[in-house]
Amino acid sequence: MNILIGYATTEGQTRRIARHAARRLAAAGHGVEIMPLTEADPEALAGCDAVILAGSIHAGRYQAELRDFARDNVAALAARRTLFLSVSLSAAGSEAEDWQGLEEILARFVEETGWTPDRVEQVAGAFRFSQYDFFRYWAMRWIAAHRDESVTPGEDVEYTDWAALDAALDDWARLG
Repeated sequence: MNILIGYATTEGQTRRIARHAARRLAAAGHGVEIMPLTEADPEALAGCDAVILAGSIHAGRYQAELRDFARDNVAALAARRTLFLSVSLSAAGSEAEDWQGLEEILARFVEETGWTPDRVEQVAGAFRFSQYDFFRYWAMRWIAAHRDESVTPGEDVEYTDWAALDAALDDWARLG
């Protein structure tokens, strides 16, 4: 398969996830093009059989460039196999309320864009204290404290389950 991976990232974890997916799928023999959605080129969709879009949730929404790309290319996406990698800290937990929130955010995204992915994977993100400005740093420390997460001030914490991501990518690619 020729696969386009488009991603939107805020602190860089979604970029790491997209690059990991690209390496994994290329190693399996697929043609892969990776594209930050801040530099979206709709022409890239013409040469691909399948599309992976990846974005992260911040304050209950995905990045504007992800929403815009999905909305503006809904017909092209509907004509291809798709996988949506939704990255969030909530995906690291097991609280029913967090997972309900993820479903609501996804439903709003689908409604706003008109795009319904063939498959969605909720992928745990990371605390990237080294990337935060002063206000986000304190907000994220507050979130960590209220989730009973022990974090060391200034130390990044990654929750992405790379083995689970690999299994999901392999399964999605195999079914194509």
